[in-house]
Amino acid sequence: MSLNTSLPMPKHHQVYLLLLEKLRNGAFADGLPSEHALMAQYQVARVTVRKALARLAEEGLIERRPRLGTRPTANSMSLADMKLAGLLGNLLQANLNLKVQVLLYKQVPASNVVRAALNLAEEVGVLKSVRLRSNAVGPVSHVTTFTPLEFARAIKPDRAEPLLVQLRESGVEVGRAKQRISAHLADAPVAPLLGIEVGSALLAVSRIFFNKQEQPVQFDIGLYRPDRYQYEMELSDHGDLKTKVWICQAFS
Repeated sequence: MSLNTSLPMPKHHQVYLLLLEKLRNGAFADGLPSEHALMAQYQVARVTVRKALARLAEEGLIERRPRLGTRPTANSMSLADMKLAGLLGNLLQANLNLKVQVLLYKQVPASNVVRAALNLAEEVGVLKSVRLRSNAVGPVSHVTTFTPLEFARAIKPDRAEPLLVQLRESGVEVGRAKQRISAHLADAPVAPLLGIEVGSALLAVSRIFFNKQEQPVQFDIGLYRPDRYQYEMELSDHGDLKTKVWICQAFS
């Protein structure tokens, strides 16, 4: 199987993505193919295969041992075992092996945008948290989170878990989320934090989370480097011909 040379991405990145997908599906439980086998399978040079494997190793998803071959780590196995359909499962998967740096943690007045997202009254404050997440390669995302003060007591700045997980541990039951994905250009404050130039393209993901009582409990604005983050979605139909709908399952 040769790679798609028309895609605007290096071959080693294509091989990396293909191997990553197979790791998620649990295809390598008995070990990954040899470098020569991967070269033949994807019709690429050895240096291409080695770059792809090196990235997987840097991300802690595979372990390479001389004379013993290459095997998935416990982290990669958890990708296949995790229930990806759940909101918390998606967040945990997306943040697997990411280092968290808290840049801001303080109570601030809610802006018009934040008040509209969280359905707050005027002159109401919120907890604002800004986090930079990085993997072994470098920065991945810059995420700004706004939490109503009535739920903010559950959030601790020194904990690395997603804030939504901390809310859940305090008894908040998340029922659904509304998400929007768009493009965004890196500005002067964010660009150096993500290790890119001002004006570089970013993937912008905003999410509003609601509890079981349909009350907004969290509003996220995430800026992601597109070379280090991907959003994948599967669609399937559900119901009879008169009530046909599409059900999506998202993977971050």
